[in-house]
Amino acid sequence: MGLKLVRPGAAYAEQVMQYREEMLANNDSLDGCAGLEDVSSFSEWVDFENRLKKAYGEGYVPSEVFLAVREEDDRVVGIIDYRHPLTPFLLKYGGNVGYSIRPGERRKGYACEMLGLLLPVCREYGEEKILLTCDQDNEASRRTITKNGGVLENEVAAEASFSKCGVVQRYWITL
Repeated sequence: MGLKLVRPGAAYAEQVMQYREEMLANNDSLDGCAGLEDVSSFSEWVDFENRLKKAYGEGYVPSEVFLAVREEDDRVVGIIDYRHPLTPFLLKYGGNVGYSIRPGERRKGYACEMLGLLLPVCREYGEEKILLTCDQDNEASRRTITKNGGVLENEVAAEASFSKCGVVQRYWITL
């Protein structure tokens, strides 16, 4: 498939904002996009530290945000976010990793490849295992997680504001 993970930079500013528009127009949640839905410009978005500290206060967790770029045409097909360490909320509902794939690029294996590329990054940060979560009815995300070694620990009830179906599945991937 040929993806690479790259840190967001000016060269991808236009594509990131197009990604945002496509996701919003499709009524998709921008999981793993570090609050992309809440900004109006790329420069505002990439100020992760300041913006997210203000938004989350004591609940703020540093994260590493990467664009999944298809090597053959340099197109941003996904965004993935590695959050560390886990807060009580992330431990219960959100996990270490969030990700999304732009609507026109789904069902091509990109989410699985993107997550696989992120696992060595997590190892570099000293993680021995990471937590990923998904809604109980999100078959695509469940397949992505299990193909990368995720093992279901349990399911937890979640508020409607966080989970569309009301049940979050919690998976651990041993690195």
